[in-house]
Amino acid sequence: MAETDKDFLKKLLATFKVEAEEHLKQMTAGLIALEKTPLAEAQQRIVETVFREAHSLKGAARAVNMAEVVSLCQALETVFSAWKRNEITASPELFDLLHQTVNSFGPLLGSPVAETAGAKARSRELARSLEEALKRPTVPAQRETHKQNEKEDHIAAQPQPAPFQADEKPEPMDTVRIAAAKLDAVFLKTEELLAVKLATSHHAAELKEIAAALDGWKRTWAKIQPEVVAIRTTLEKSARETAAGSSQLTKIGEFLDWNRRALTEFETKLAALQKSTEQDHRVLGGMVDDLLADMKKVLMLPFNSISETFPGLMRSLARDQAKQVQLVVEGSELELDRRILEEIKDPLIHLLRNCMDHGIEKPEERQQKGKPPQGTIRVAIAQKDSRSAEILIADDGRGIDLAKVRASAVRLGQIAQQHAETLTDKETLTLVFRSGVSTSPIITDISGRGLGLAIVREKAEKLGGTVTVESLPGAGTMFQMILPLTVATFRGIPVRVGESVAVIPSSHVERVTRIEREKIKTVENKETIELDGKAVSLVHLADPLNLPRPTPAQETNAKLLAVLIRQAETRIAFVIDEVLNEQEVLVKGLGRQLVRVRNVAGATVLANREIAPILNVSDLMRSAVNAAGGRTVRDVAAARVDEESADKRSLLVVEDSITARTLLKSILEAAGFDVKSAVDGIDGLTQLRSGAFDLVISDVEMPRLNGFELTAKIRSDKKLSELPVILVTALESREDKERGIDVGANAYIVKSSFDQSNLLETIRRLI
Repeated sequence: MAETDKDFLKKLLATFKVEAEEHLKQMTAGLIALEKTPLAEAQQRIVETVFREAHSLKGAARAVNMAEVVSLCQALETVFSAWKRNEITASPELFDLLHQTVNSFGPLLGSPVAETAGAKARSRELARSLEEALKRPTVPAQRETHKQNEKEDHIAAQPQPAPFQADEKPEPMDTVRIAAAKLDAVFLKTEELLAVKLATSHHAAELKEIAAALDGWKRTWAKIQPEVVAIRTTLEKSARETAAGSSQLTKIGEFLDWNRRALTEFETKLAALQKSTEQDHRVLGGMVDDLLADMKKVLMLPFNSISETFPGLMRSLARDQAKQVQLVVEGSELELDRRILEEIKDPLIHLLRNCMDHGIEKPEERQQKGKPPQGTIRVAIAQKDSRSAEILIADDGRGIDLAKVRASAVRLGQIAQQHAETLTDKETLTLVFRSGVSTSPIITDISGRGLGLAIVREKAEKLGGTVTVESLPGAGTMFQMILPLTVATFRGIPVRVGESVAVIPSSHVERVTRIEREKIKTVENKETIELDGKAVSLVHLADPLNLPRPTPAQETNAKLLAVLIRQAETRIAFVIDEVLNEQEVLVKGLGRQLVRVRNVAGATVLANREIAPILNVSDLMRSAVNAAGGRTVRDVAAARVDEESADKRSLLVVEDSITARTLLKSILEAAGFDVKSAVDGIDGLTQLRSGAFDLVISDVEMPRLNGFELTAKIRSDKKLSELPVILVTALESREDKERGIDVGANAYIVKSSFDQSNLLETIRRLI
């Protein structure tokens, strides 16, 4: 194939993928709407819409020779066509099958040129299942009953659900499809103009300073002018006696006259240049601001561009966990920077999974508590102010078990037991955002690793936002995320520490204050001051940034200058040398070589063309605690783990398949573990009772004694009861996972989604 043909096909496939994703979103939304719509007439409208989406997708797939996609679309068309003719009736099983079919398009679209054998096989299996669904006989009475129910619904004056709107197209308008990468490139170039705007502002300020200095020099010259005239007159009288002296004095006089005229001319030109520069700055500043604002609007997308996928995800999770959940999304029309939406999509999914897995109870448990069997997860987004948005994700579930949170943090060495006992409920809730902390009794493919909320906080803080949590036992949990509307620019305060300058985001600066040295107190080796009647930690900004502190001889001021920074509920005062003018800051990345630099979120170019780091406030607060208080309990625990890991940990692999056993053994030994193996549960139990092991990895389906039974015997043995157990199995049903929890397994890893990095990370967490 010619190179030009390859390029054309590549572009065509990329275009098809974008179009296909739009069709799939509408199909998923339509299926969810069908499940919520009991009235036959309303169902017919939705079925027609989904039918058209499947038909359009089929036509697009045929144009790029994607046979598997065409085949699946044909199967869907057949089902919806029969549905329109009332030849089949809706059922939970049919909806599950339709959702599975729509979801199966994902792997096919992910590799359009070389479709994987697994994806092809799955699509053919689903197509056969759809054919089987059509063969099930339709009971005529069902239609009559449905019509009667519909009639009774009208009689009862039940509120009808809002009609599905996917088939309603917006009014025609002139549009053009442009690659997002091209828009990003244009926007980045537009952002660079901000540096020019800041430079013109700096030049105007410099000219103003020069004009002020010249004006001061002129006033001083005016004061001394009479003395100069008197001296000149005296010298002229004495110089008349000699011709040489007269000539020299004439030259000096002429120079003074020329100097006065030149100074006046220079002053006039400087005033004109200053006026022109200020005018250029105003014009250019206005143009740059308008251009940036327009480009931001171009890159702004509504929140529903990512929230459209949430209902399908929640439905799938609810079915897997046998729960009933209603997802409510509010304010989805609010627009945010596309780059922010891309960054927060995964964190929001983490939060939704958290609400489903940890929050919402099963129907029978909810009814026992006097709750409706169906739980509610609410996602609400609203503009908080001109620069930020607020996202709330709340559930009406069981709430967060604070005792389990404290226990998990203590077990990980993040806090000491005596400290955990003194924590308030609010302080305990902040622990859920620490890596590793989890209330789940078992590690599964959905939860239990304690990483989800840590990732959420890290992502929010990277974007310059915050995330907090509130929970009421038995009533539910609410996460609040505050994010900027755009990541392009923000207001920042440059501060000087010694010879270095750094920028602090203005949104985190509460105030700047002067501190009298005698009012600084030392509590538990930490410097503190009193602000607003409360004790606040005092830290020299040079310490967490590893910059040299000024010597006592250099600290001549009676008062220290400090900037008070707030992060969530934490307030710390940082000692600095100088606060420069607040300015608009353009965030620049540090490049691939410096993906993660402690305490630094990026860099910017100041108005004077000096490059300055932008401080990561979250990192800075944590570093400040360490700098002020020495090693923390967590540091000590981490050191202890490092010392212990110097010796090899001993693991027992219990697996009846020689292939799987050999694979696991090689992976674990390559990671530095001492590994023994057993051929079944009885063999494994025998080795456990005769040897010493740090952890057990076991299959479930084995002869003589399966993995569930082996785990139960380990938990009932006093000597082995605390031994961590990981079940690695092909059994992936909800019932099997629950049985794993019941017998006391610490982790449950499904072989179909096995990843050795996940296994090793889980092992390190448990030992």
